[in-house]
Amino acid sequence: MNGKRVLVTGGAGFIGSNLANHLTESNDVIALDNGYLGTEENLNNEVEFVDVSVLDEDLPVDVDVVFHLAALSSYVMHEANPQQGTHINVKGFVNVVEQARKQGCETVVYASTSSVYGNRTEPSPENMDVQANTGYEASKLARERYAEYYSNFHDITCAGMRFFSVYQGYGGSEAHKGEYANVVAQFADSLANGEAPILYGDGTQTRDCIHVRDIVRGLEIAADEHLDGIYNLGTGESYSFNTIVELLNNELGTDIEPEYTENPIPEDVYVHDTMADITKMTTGTDWEPQIDFEEGIRLVTDEYQPESLGT
Repeated sequence: MNGKRVLVTGGAGFIGSNLANHLTESNDVIALDNGYLGTEENLNNEVEFVDVSVLDEDLPVDVDVVFHLAALSSYVMHEANPQQGTHINVKGFVNVVEQARKQGCETVVYASTSSVYGNRTEPSPENMDVQANTGYEASKLARERYAEYYSNFHDITCAGMRFFSVYQGYGGSEAHKGEYANVVAQFADSLANGEAPILYGDGTQTRDCIHVRDIVRGLEIAADEHLDGIYNLGTGESYSFNTIVELLNNELGTDIEPEYTENPIPEDVYVHDTMADITKMTTGTDWEPQIDFEEGIRLVTDEYQPESLGT
């Protein structure tokens, strides 16, 4: 993407700031964020930061492309306040897209979620039947239907990207998420600090983990190629929590056993296993994941190595 005026909502958050910082290399980028899950410190000086909510009026939407990433991004956040979750994830989406549409924007790329697939040890294609088991999933499915409306009725290309388990580690922009950070980052930080990582159940649950750099590339390609509809962004490979801890121990040179605890999330809504079918994205575009999980583990643990710590 070159020479575009771009808006990234949730632009100071984990994925949003990585995207905004990358796009500033050749674009005029506005990062919109209210600071709930993001911080301006994640952004480089080339990004224009605007501290507002996606629910506000008069948003800075005179742009060529909208990347709508702002959301309450977990089951826990939604169940604590379903009304707030609906306002931000659904009303906020419509508010941003409607204002942008009226300013002439015709390209929207937005965050959906792989959680709608439920428990899957086989690759999940975009055209399989899905259902909402949580308020979070319902809000993301609502986004997808509103995006369908904007595509069909207003002829705007709306690419909904179903993210799988996105990670970077606390050496990047993920640290601000704290307890909501990806398990790879949380486990790595615990081990590096001599603490046992906390695993729900027996640690056999699996995740399709994708590095944020590959997510950023996928988002940019979705905008460049004016994709419309739903696309998975994952790797097609899954690793158990036990395996993730083992790989992290090996890379860090530690030997710390995880601590297993009862899962506080009800079994009927907890997503135990995920795996992406990325055929649609890899055959329809020139995107494919470039960072395999072993390399990703090294990238996450680099900040804890002696040369990074200055020792």
